[in-house]
Amino acid sequence: MKKIITISREFGSGGRTIGKIVADQLGYAFYDKELIEKVAEKTGFSPSYIKERGEYSPSASAFSYSFMGRSHDGLSTDDYLFSVQRKIILDLAEKGDCVIVGRCADYILRDRADTMNVFIHADKKKRAERIVKVYGASPVKPEKRLDDKDKKRRVNYKYYTDRDWGDYHNYDISLDSGTIGLERCADIICQLARAE
Repeated sequence: MKKIITISREFGSGGRTIGKIVADQLGYAFYDKELIEKVAEKTGFSPSYIKERGEYSPSASAFSYSFMGRSHDGLSTDDYLFSVQRKIILDLAEKGDCVIVGRCADYILRDRADTMNVFIHADKKKRAERIVKVYGASPVKPEKRLDDKDKKRRVNYKYYTDRDWGDYHNYDISLDSGTIGLERCADIICQLARAE
């Protein structure tokens, strides 16, 4: 049985919700906002800062990392934040069965045989409808919000892992939540996790 499940996801695909359902069905600990709180305690950064910078690049370009201030040891604030997140994710994986959402957890835990890495995606139209329903309307068009968030996730992931975010080679399974549905995605993940 897989003890750790990582959920990477496109914005608006329902990956966090799917992860929570999976954790509840399997009786696993769930880390999303809880992970943000742990990183906030460790770093002293505000949870809102960690929510944005712990998973998203400063801009839609990888060059943004080149212009960040660095401390005497060569680390930028984002590098420090990533190193703390990495350590916490490794510690959580050692503590017991869990579902971890985002934050390059699939890469950080890539060498563990007891981990299943999942990528959740969906059609842009369905994701746009979902973010308006879940997060409310915004002056920015939903499609633009999706593009901005996903681009920043992609850049951040590439910068810290040197891998392509969403590339099926990086995951054990990729599911289209728009076609399959959130509950069914969760059921599939649970069945696979129990399969060994």
